[in-house]
Amino acid sequence: MAVLPVIASGRDIRLDLFRGLALWFIFVDHIPTNIVSWLTVRNYGFSDATEIFVFISGYTAVIAYARMMEREGWVRAAARIYRRVWQLYVAHILLFVAFTAQVAWVSIARDTPSLIDEMELLGFGQNPYQAILEAALLKFRPVNLDVLPLYIVLLAAFPFVLPAIVRWPLAVIAVSLGLYGVTCHYSWNLPAYPDGKVWYFNPMAWQVVFYVGACCAVLGKELAWLDRIRWPLAVLAILYLLFSAFIALSWHYNSIERLVPAWVARVIYPIDKTNIDILRFMHFLAIAWLVRMAVPANASVLKWRAFEPFRRCGEQSLLIFCLGTFLALSGQVIVSHFEESLLSQIGVSVGGIVIMCCAAYMAAWFKGGGPTRGRTPTTAGAMP
Repeated sequence: MAVLPVIASGRDIRLDLFRGLALWFIFVDHIPTNIVSWLTVRNYGFSDATEIFVFISGYTAVIAYARMMEREGWVRAAARIYRRVWQLYVAHILLFVAFTAQVAWVSIARDTPSLIDEMELLGFGQNPYQAILEAALLKFRPVNLDVLPLYIVLLAAFPFVLPAIVRWPLAVIAVSLGLYGVTCHYSWNLPAYPDGKVWYFNPMAWQVVFYVGACCAVLGKELAWLDRIRWPLAVLAILYLLFSAFIALSWHYNSIERLVPAWVARVIYPIDKTNIDILRFMHFLAIAWLVRMAVPANASVLKWRAFEPFRRCGEQSLLIFCLGTFLALSGQVIVSHFEESLLSQIGVSVGGIVIMCCAAYMAAWFKGGGPTRGRTPTTAGAMP
């Protein structure tokens, strides 16, 4: 069995740093009309923090379980993966209960029944027993509770693909792209609740981000030949990012929208998030390539103390994701109470990030974790 180059050559602390950054972006972006979201990637291109999160999850899943499979066998590795799937499932159910209770309390306390509809929880009130069953089956999810179910499904299938990833990563990418293409062509998706709905993040489409990330963990040295044309690729990536930024800004400014040719609009729209439109995926790959060039694995800047909060949040990604989802709704309520003032938007964004960082440091302290520079990117608190 092939040994993963990324394991053999040491850890890559970029994983925790950018996973933590993605968690901050997800929290900020989940607060509607939040001016701080202009600091995230969402408003300047086709992709957002979700692609970062799913890609890194696939990458770190291979790091976490491939060597275990090599050392202890497939059965042992699969058992550990399914133990993690169960932990993710329990976390999702607890988050669902807490989130639903939070929405109900705010709706009653502030006499705003429209919040229940806005959070897509009407199905719970219409048929609570059915809704509870569908929630347990991951088919009924309020707004912003779609990422964990996606990851649960992807990780549940992961043990059966892991041996192929280690032996034939290019074949896995080819099959993944094929499934993605067929899914988009035939509009395949998983059913959701209430009837007529489908999964917001289609696992059969989003698996391409997860498995490309997983295979990149194996193909590190094999893909090094791309460095021969790194600068032409960088120029193409920059040009594509500029194009996507122009289109994305046109969604906010009519003066820019008028500059978009009609034929361009006909070609690129709709840019689907549910099935991760190819333009979104290419946008993420362009960002990933430029980040790889600008921030090599041995860059000293990665160990700066100023970036430690990102790494800490990335290490405790499950905790921070759940906490950030809960805090985002609290932030939405606070911003609405203060009539969407700029001070309230900045205050809840900064305050939420501070709370998330404190929680990450406390979790590391409870687990007896040492300094970040002494840890691997796949700690017990991380998603894999």
